[in-house]
Amino acid sequence: MSKYVYPLIGIPLIFACTTLGALFVFFLRKREISPRLSKIFIGFAAGVMFSASFFSLIKPALETSVSYMPSWLIVVISIVLGAGFLWLIDKVVPHFHTNENKEEGLRTNRMSKTSKMFLAVTIHNVPEGLSVGIAFGVALLQTNNHALLVGALLLAIGIGIQNIPEGAVVSLPVKAETGSSGKAFVFGMLSGIVEPIAAVIGLFLAMQIQGIMPWALAFAAGCMIYVVAEEMIPEMTSEGHDHFGVWSFIAGFVIMLALDCIQF
Repeated sequence: MSKYVYPLIGIPLIFACTTLGALFVFFLRKREISPRLSKIFIGFAAGVMFSASFFSLIKPALETSVSYMPSWLIVVISIVLGAGFLWLIDKVVPHFHTNENKEEGLRTNRMSKTSKMFLAVTIHNVPEGLSVGIAFGVALLQTNNHALLVGALLLAIGIGIQNIPEGAVVSLPVKAETGSSGKAFVFGMLSGIVEPIAAVIGLFLAMQIQGIMPWALAFAAGCMIYVVAEEMIPEMTSEGHDHFGVWSFIAGFVIMLALDCIQF
């Protein structure tokens, strides 16, 4: 099988999984997810992202040999830059967090609440797409390295798995806000379109500028860790101490770890 088949499968897959999750609005009678189910979904997604940050991004960045500075220092700087980039976006782009009933970013009355809810999720899908694209780009640069290609595909599968509940989490609040299942589905689906776009950008950068490979991997990891720490962990542990979100986080973490360690 051609090595180019792997990204052709993996990149569309992450978008398809978001679309699949968005379809839930047509089958669930309630217009919002229960707090317990929301914790489970968010916890699982956080576990997948946190695990992928370390084993699919930071680990290969640390293993990259460069002559001009230690690999660990590149990783440290890039993680901080990635987190800082997401923090800046949070401060600048208007968006609305449904679970906290809180608006962030620059204040504006030109955008509807639904649009701001859409942006809140779309913003945080960027690092996921970048991480998948960079992983495929790095793998394609390595001659006859089947393991890296499989690892990149498994990363895409892991991100895709967590995109299914995420698609539902995005769509159902929009349904509650607008009263339209069709509009909620479209918003949920479009929130994931940024992932393959970011993936293609990451793939291109990784293949064209080989010297930035460890920087790009760790930068994407920093973005993902920021999202997990700033958004997902507070949401999965809110309202009581039932630990559903925590156990779901652990499940997502170990599943992604297992996928990353599978040898073919």
